[in-house]
Amino acid sequence: MDAADIVASVLVLGIIVVSLLSNVVVLICFMYSPEIRKQVPGLFILNLTFCNLLLSVSNMPLTLIGLITTGHPGGSGFCQIVGFLDTFLTTNSMLTMAALSIDRWVAVVFPLSYHSRIRHRDAVIALGYTWIHSLCFSTVATCRSWVGYNHLYASCTLCSVRAKGAGTQFIIFTVVLHSLTFLLTLIVLCVTYLKVLKVARFHCKRIDVITMQTLVLLVDIHPSVRQKCLDEQKQRRQRATKKISTFIGTFVVCFTPYVITRIVELVTPGPINPHWGVLSKCLAYSKAASDPFVYSLLRHQYRKTCSLLANKVLKRSTFNSSSLRIENNLYCLKKMLKVLCST
Repeated sequence: MDAADIVASVLVLGIIVVSLLSNVVVLICFMYSPEIRKQVPGLFILNLTFCNLLLSVSNMPLTLIGLITTGHPGGSGFCQIVGFLDTFLTTNSMLTMAALSIDRWVAVVFPLSYHSRIRHRDAVIALGYTWIHSLCFSTVATCRSWVGYNHLYASCTLCSVRAKGAGTQFIIFTVVLHSLTFLLTLIVLCVTYLKVLKVARFHCKRIDVITMQTLVLLVDIHPSVRQKCLDEQKQRRQRATKKISTFIGTFVVCFTPYVITRIVELVTPGPINPHWGVLSKCLAYSKAASDPFVYSLLRHQYRKTCSLLANKVLKRSTFNSSSLRIENNLYCLKKMLKVLCST
């Protein structure tokens, strides 16, 4: 092992640990909180968590073994099963992110009719499509024996060496796969979240007008209170932009290098640097570790559930639980004000 392989091994090991811990916490929160379970996005989060956990215990450890041993981990049949899972889980997680973005778009643009537009039945249908879509591509690749150990990525995945006899068919398959997964999801993310950002900025302007009118009427208000209102006004403008940038940015940063490397691998006759291939695969794996924070653990409901679980485990006093109820009531009041401002 050279220095680059050691660094890559440590990186993969870190991704495995963070991904397992964070996704298990999300799963515990889902099982513990009835409030999270009854919401439609909870089904999408559960499916995404399932894909991330399975990827963390199947594909990532084999990549780590491949980096350490610098060889083929396991037999050919076993590697084909893992390669099937790699294509299935990656495709499924991407489409689930697209479904989550559509759900957020409907919730923000149509807040009063959201529950009639998006129901659990609709979420089950959407998840059924993601599973069928993912199964079709992964099954075709496995039946055509296009999956195996790829030394460029040090993992069991689609392998151009095994598909040399297929030629044009494998090229068409790879292009269609990434077009209907990565490119489709990216377009959906950009369209939906940019519309969400537009609506959020419009609501921020309305709230800012009300805030400024209130500050003008309150002549005797203390300067520190006035400054605090202005600071909150500035933070409100930046909050939506940061969230949207995080949703789209993590997807682009994690998956774009891997997909571009896949396409370049098809059209470039010369070899690609294996260190770059492993790095692009690590970036794709890192999405499984970042998803719990991007979509779940930083949200109020999951943080509240984690606090309740921590209080239950540590057996803290009722003072903390009462303060948590006060925080929850304040959060509900803020949501009510946003709904009133949007009507």
